[in-house]
Amino acid sequence: MNFLKHKEILNRCEKINQSYEIDEQFFDGIVDDLLDSEMDTETVILQGFEKLLAEVDHEIERMEDFSSMKPNCFMGCAFCCYFPIVMTKMEAKMMFRSIEKFSDERKTAIFNHWEQYYVQQEEKLTKAFAMDHEAPETKLEYKKLNLPCPMLDPETQLCMAYEVRPIPCRTYLNYSDPQVCAENHMPAEPFSYEFLYTFYFGAINELVQALYENGEEVFVDYPMDAWTYDYLPSWVKKWREGTLSEV
Repeated sequence: MNFLKHKEILNRCEKINQSYEIDEQFFDGIVDDLLDSEMDTETVILQGFEKLLAEVDHEIERMEDFSSMKPNCFMGCAFCCYFPIVMTKMEAKMMFRSIEKFSDERKTAIFNHWEQYYVQQEEKLTKAFAMDHEAPETKLEYKKLNLPCPMLDPETQLCMAYEVRPIPCRTYLNYSDPQVCAENHMPAEPFSYEFLYTFYFGAINELVQALYENGEEVFVDYPMDAWTYDYLPSWVKKWREGTLSEV
């Protein structure tokens, strides 16, 4: 296969930075449509959560078409599932509410996996939770732990909650030889669309804020939950312990 070299990837990403313009209406339109709907508050929030995450994927696809790039990530390629995934408490609550609506069979598989995960990975988790997620050196040190995401199925190497996986999982893509991810903790070749966080967080915050200010009963502690961050494995642990309050 003809994989892009690091320099080529940088050049095409620079083309995106200089010439591509993100249309915020794609995100704003989702929020407007949901706020105008007759659905109950919980459904509005959860649909907003899932649709806005999906829109991040769509926006990346539009940028890939614009720059003539195609990711070489494939099913079962889970090297990025060992990076620290940091998310807000608000997103964590939305994610767990969404998982609770999965089929019984699917939920059981996830919950059974967690039973084993938090026993088998206890030592690594203790080290991970002691790391400051804001420190620049944390990403590499966390990756060196070889700690898998609690959503990663150890048998299939697939995400067990793929459609509601957090935004960091969606914005890290490799357009080069997949082997670089196998050989390096932090390869230079993969590209991160972190700048999309602004559009996603702005839209999800707008949705919840509008419902909150309208006096709707939301299942998050707004706005505190929107500004409280932690690692995904930590949120799962708190949810299992019943300490992730649903005010």
